Amino acid sequence: MKGIVLYGALGKFTWRMLATVLAGQGIVVFLGALVARGIALADGDDAGSTWLWVGTGLTVLCFVAAGMMRRPYGVTVGWLIQLATFAAAFVVPAMLIVGFIFLLLWVGSLVVCHRVEQEQARRQQEAAST
Repeated sequence: MKGIVLYGALGKFTWRMLATVLAGQGIVVFLGALVARGIALADGDDAGSTWLWVGTGLTVLCFVAAGMMRRPYGVTVGWLIQLATFAAAFVVPAMLIVGFIFLLLWVGSLVVCHRVEQEQARRQQEAAST
């Protein structure tokens, strides 16, 4: 599909949308970390604090990656966060649904924003030539 990139500079509209997706994802991942801690405590598992810290780390990474979207490697970090969100489903199975939702938003933003930027460039070129 055109517009899906793993590394490279993004247009202004694209990186802004991807940063928004990652910020929202960070909030939901933190809520998932709280659920993981709660499940571990309810099961009498001592790993509750560990899951909370791992989830908090992923949350912070989401927000840091949102700030890195202007850099060529920002989109690569974003893809890694998508994978990490799916990995969280091993602890909290509902994170699989969250992972699919945010992956859809991530890929959709890449594709649609790429088209929008191409259309904007085409219109600017037409305006400049007339």
